[in-house]
Parts: sequence; C-alpha cells; structure tokens
Amino acid sequence: MGELETEAEKTRSESASSLRELAEQLDGDDAVTLELGGQQVQLDPTNPVTFKLEGESGWSEGETETKQSIEFELVWWRETQTAEEGAVEITTEGQ
Repeated sequence: MGELETEAEKTRSESASSLRELAEQLDGDDAVTLELGGQQVQLDPTNPVTFKLEGESGWSEGETETKQSIEFELVWWRETQTAEEGAVEITTEGQ
C-alpha cells in the first residue's frame, strides 16, 4: 500500500503557499507529487475526486487550551486487479 504523512509547524503564509502549490498540480493533467521530509510520492488522481473538508475544535475539562483544526482530504477510486497495482511508491531524495 504505502502512505506518506507528515506534520510540521509552519506559518499561515507558508501553509497557504503549500496548498497553492498542490492546487496548481491538481489543476493539471499530470500526477501530483507530494514531497515531505526528504521523501516523495506521486499520485495520479482520477476525475472526479471527492473533496472532504473538516473544521473541528476540541477541549477537555481541566485544559487551558483548545485544539482547533482544518483538515482537507481528496479521495478517488482507481480500477486495480491486485494490491500491487494500487500501491504507491515512496522514494527518498537522491534515489
């Protein structure tokens, strides 16, 4: 299968820049390349994609801060006959 996930603290402006870069790739017809922490993966979304957007806030008794988040997710289905056909290849920079 394969999964590439990261979490990094960025400014609002840096976050917006990353989202714009992804949007520009998505707007084209080629594969989308995600580069995270020296690793990368290419994905080729089909048309249409399901766009999920979630905003949430969580607070627990005794806490002095509330965690809030915005989550984006794009989901699509690709025809495959085997698990290998559906797997994504994660590469490390320099490979």
